[in-house]
Amino acid sequence: MSDTPDNGDETTAGSAPLRLRALDADDLQTIAACLQDALVPLSEIAFLKAERRFVMVANRFRWERAPAEVPVPPVPGPDARFTERDGEDGSEAPYQRVNCGVCFDRVRAVRFKGLDMQRKSQILNLLTLQSRPDAITLIFAGGASIRLEVGGIRCHLEDLGEPWPTRWQPTHSDAEGDPPGQS
Repeated sequence: MSDTPDNGDETTAGSAPLRLRALDADDLQTIAACLQDALVPLSEIAFLKAERRFVMVANRFRWERAPAEVPVPPVPGPDARFTERDGEDGSEAPYQRVNCGVCFDRVRAVRFKGLDMQRKSQILNLLTLQSRPDAITLIFAGGASIRLEVGGIRCHLEDLGEPWPTRWQPTHSDAEGDPPGQS
């Protein structure tokens, strides 16, 4: 696993853009952790068959920058409006998101499950990546998945552009039936 080298500048830990490479299952789990809860527009997914490459652009939550003790804001109602300013109390948005490019090499075939590939406006919520020696599966909320048949694990992730603030941290329920944010 490699990441952005320390170049001696004055940036704080975790503020530099991520650049990761996975060459085995352990490396891929690190990338999976970074991509947990990434939002992936279906229009930003492509299988470049001639290059044996699967690529996507994801809007990832910067888990590596999330403060440990920040209360989760209430879920906005149907009449909620989002503005450029932070909180009503003038507080700063404590979280960040950033676009990132993800590339899987040595891809022989791609299988889609639970996705309507004609609905390019769909936004998928990436939950995790699972790997076997001959396949990598991208698992999305709602039961959708993309299975990459591969000749080995070769994955690259790189943050693109500047991160932006958000007040919303993804949450997950611990038990089936628990509402989000209640566990």
